[in-house]
Amino acid sequence: MAHPLGVSRPDLGVTDLPTPEEVFKVSRIGPAQLFKYAVGPSLIALGISIGSGEWLLGPLSVGQYGFVGVGWVILVSALLQTFYNVECSRYVVATGEAPVVAWGRVPPGRRLWVPLSVLIVLFSFIAGGWAASAGQGVYALVHGRIPPAGAEEPRLWAIALLVVVFLITALARRISRALELANWLLVSVILLALLAIDLLVVPWELWWEGIRGFVTPAAPPAGITATQLGALAGFTALASGLNWYVMGHYRDKGYGMGHRTGFISGLRGDRREILASGVTFPDDERNRGLWRRWYRLLMVDMWGVFFVGAILGMLLPTILMSQAVALSGERPTRADVPTFVAVALGDEYGGAMFAVALVLGVLVLFSTQLGIFEAMVRVTTDAAHATSPRLRRLVEGDPRRFYYPFMIVLLVVISVVIHLSLPVALVEWSANMSNLGALIYPFFLMYLNSRLPRPARPRPWHYAVLGLNVVFFGFFFVNFIADFLGDPLVTF
Repeated sequence: MAHPLGVSRPDLGVTDLPTPEEVFKVSRIGPAQLFKYAVGPSLIALGISIGSGEWLLGPLSVGQYGFVGVGWVILVSALLQTFYNVECSRYVVATGEAPVVAWGRVPPGRRLWVPLSVLIVLFSFIAGGWAASAGQGVYALVHGRIPPAGAEEPRLWAIALLVVVFLITALARRISRALELANWLLVSVILLALLAIDLLVVPWELWWEGIRGFVTPAAPPAGITATQLGALAGFTALASGLNWYVMGHYRDKGYGMGHRTGFISGLRGDRREILASGVTFPDDERNRGLWRRWYRLLMVDMWGVFFVGAILGMLLPTILMSQAVALSGERPTRADVPTFVAVALGDEYGGAMFAVALVLGVLVLFSTQLGIFEAMVRVTTDAAHATSPRLRRLVEGDPRRFYYPFMIVLLVVISVVIHLSLPVALVEWSANMSNLGALIYPFFLMYLNSRLPRPARPRPWHYAVLGLNVVFFGFFFVNFIADFLGDPLVTF
């Protein structure tokens, strides 16, 4: 029995959905089991989310222009991206296929869309601006001062942080689980520390101004460019149209049909194979009920954890930046934004606060680079493994034999790239390139998800919201290209 879907890829096999209890090896899924076992992929996404947009681009925009006219871009972006994440994950849970593999089912087929999608992800994120920015923070921690312009040592620290990412994945039994546990720690420490510092140093009127800025419709402030807003929109929450590059973790977590298709294990784990093509479920009463259960878990993971965490992750650093601007009497620049808050708080409250803020900034940016670096390797591995029978024979069905050598190659390339530009400029480039995905992949999801088994198909209004993703993020990408070539579409 098979379920045909799209072109140029094998039909999906058909078998029953597993129960959540079977996947997570528990007798029932209550609140404790939900957070202990079922929540996870959202934390990997959130670890990436609380980074460049939240620690660099959001505070940079708010520090220069204030909350009103900027905050609503953050809220709209987070809402649209969370919905988009759900639609990407819908396909993964229903078929067990990673999105980069699924794109090969869209006409004209895998020979165009799979390699192109891998190239877009690599081109968008290979800049390594997060590691470079974190390296500036490590330098400041070691030397007690911000690095001079063009200093080499911060770049060496950035490369060392990339090596740490490699070690985390290499020492894991199951890579997705190792990333979940790392991000449980990182995200918890980041949000709790930000909350504590904000409660200590940020006056209540700034808290209210930040919250009000999220929900106040207003024209963007004079002086800000649509390219800056596009970078903020693109990296609020995650990476706008390219969010799909993280959603394959639902397969490795075992959500729905992901339990049937396998996962990438670490070097300490057992040898595992991943099915070259996905599987789906029959449209019968039992599987309809199980699908609803998996979909509810997905909604809790995305809206209850990712969306709430993304909003807090943007609010807390931006109000802290606003207070840092008030304390210092200066405004951040692209060159000094990674350490601006730490310097301002250190001048006001002493060396201990300087160190705490620097550590927090390093953790924020490291959590982002951790997820992005691994995801670039994962996307390429999934694409190559699924579309090349020759590669599967070469690695003898063990994707690790491609995954780890490619990670080393990518580490070397990023180490070269981070020497080429300012860290924040690298991140702004990546953010605007991620908006390109919004002109492509929402249409792919409309095509694919409409062909899933009937219980898993989206409702009609879901397609309309995917269309809003195209309009909102696509505008910023088109403006970015116009700005790059000469004049932006809009100036404020």
